[in-house]
Amino acid sequence: MKKKFLLLLSILVIGPILVYKYINQGHRIISEETASYTINAKKLLEDFIKDVSSTQEKYLNKTIEVSGTITAKDAHSVTLDNIIFCSLSNPTKVALNTPITIKGRCIGFDDLLEEVKLDQCTIKN
Repeated sequence: MKKKFLLLLSILVIGPILVYKYINQGHRIISEETASYTINAKKLLEDFIKDVSSTQEKYLNKTIEVSGTITAKDAHSVTLDNIIFCSLSNPTKVALNTPITIKGRCIGFDDLLEEVKLDQCTIKN
């Protein structure tokens, strides 16, 4: 009886602590992480079009560096080669038609627009 009580008590004490720590994990700082992959924008799109599921498994939620030419921009985002949408962490001024490398977290592929999406992006050059 005493063992069951101690087991129940330890579960009631340790369980909420573990749940709290799991829920309140520190957030990732993508700009400080090392990129898992470095790839060209067109090659990245080709990989997604060939096989979405295996490419998502490879790149999804990973820090990657993508090279391409800026084809669209606004205050908080840029688009590389009309196929990679990058949401910037900090607003920056960049010129259209400029070759650039961007580091960010791959958040998926929009098959309707045929566009790969990155967030928390920073400009490398």
